[in-house]
Amino acid sequence: MSVLEKINSEELIALEDQHGAHNYHPLPVVLSKGKGVYVWDVEGKKYYDFLSAYSAVNQGHCHPKIVNALMEQAQTLTLTSRAFYNDKLGKYEKFITDLFGFDKVPPMNTGAEAVETALKICRKWAYEKKGIDEHQAVIVVCENNFHGRTTIISFSNDENARKNFGPYTEGFIKIPYDDIEALKNVLENNKNIAGFLVEPIQGEAGVYVPSDEFVAKAKALCKQNNVLFIADEVQTGIARTGSLLAVCGNCNCENNCERNPQTYVKPDLLILGKAISGGVYPVSAVLADNAVMNVIKPGQHGSTFGGNPLAAAVATAALEVIQEENLIQNARSLGKLFRSELNKYIQNSTIVSLVRGKGLLNAIVINDSEDSSTAWDICMKLAENGLLAKPTHGNIIRFAPPLVMNEEQLLDCVSIIIKTLKEFER
Repeated sequence: MSVLEKINSEELIALEDQHGAHNYHPLPVVLSKGKGVYVWDVEGKKYYDFLSAYSAVNQGHCHPKIVNALMEQAQTLTLTSRAFYNDKLGKYEKFITDLFGFDKVPPMNTGAEAVETALKICRKWAYEKKGIDEHQAVIVVCENNFHGRTTIISFSNDENARKNFGPYTEGFIKIPYDDIEALKNVLENNKNIAGFLVEPIQGEAGVYVPSDEFVAKAKALCKQNNVLFIADEVQTGIARTGSLLAVCGNCNCENNCERNPQTYVKPDLLILGKAISGGVYPVSAVLADNAVMNVIKPGQHGSTFGGNPLAAAVATAALEVIQEENLIQNARSLGKLFRSELNKYIQNSTIVSLVRGKGLLNAIVINDSEDSSTAWDICMKLAENGLLAKPTHGNIIRFAPPLVMNEEQLLDCVSIIIKTLKEFER
């Protein structure tokens, strides 16, 4: 088969099925082009993208500024490894640490890699700064968490992700999400707690938004017990929830994030990924102040690709787009509009029980069991009607469009969603 031969969707799906590992279950849509809030399949059909590559494409598909940064740097220098300095990394490190208000960053590539990095830093801090006996440090996590699919699955309670992948890494305690009393109890009764790793909003679990004071109270408890508060903002960060970070709370800054002390909860370790590069190149980061980050010394952690000049150029451009195009404010206002319009419909719906979310990270809960095919069938019909979304946890559909969407486009999408849901009303 010639690489130039035009192949249709059915044939391309068959190729993946035959030659690719079956570790995903995609909708049967084969995409070949993207621009802004739209994607096109190989037959030329146009869709609204309402998943944004799990919030990696906040800045829209193929944003010209980010793509130009990639192209320019790719023709100059792509990789040196960290055996040498390069002329992009230091500038990027200053930019990202200034933007998020931290002293230092070890640049990484993927979200899961950034989580693993944060866990290593937390444990080393626990032994060298807190005085926990070596090999005894414990990290608290939440039930229904999603932090990646490496050895991180050791502290997942998703049996589909865990079964037959043991033995599991020890050193983790699970507590219910959004349960301050459970956190307080475990912190006060275990002197070996090093950190609390938490998603400010649980995205993969179905966009579970905790109570308003959960994050602030959790950070206060961690500080009181000399435990590191670790925020995994791989999916919720970079303007997705209507603030630069979800831990900014109900931030109302109108330009750059001002980290309002009345709403902002500063993590001891901040984990970022996905939209940090606008979906153009894998980039992730862990940020912390010197009191934590300085426990890492040369040779103790690294990555061949982490901090490469191509990644640094792309991430800088991607973060600049968030500021220049006011995507924080856009996500906030359009998210309110989206939930308001869906809630009007849900009042008289038998197929949808609720809509929840923050900014442009939202989900609807389908009134059916988790093992039913209803949510999948609705997503198939949404695709037929020109909008792409995907179920999570069986009966939940996540909606997360690119943040460059405008009000007219959003209302058009709401119309498609409502039109589709009406076909499933009982």
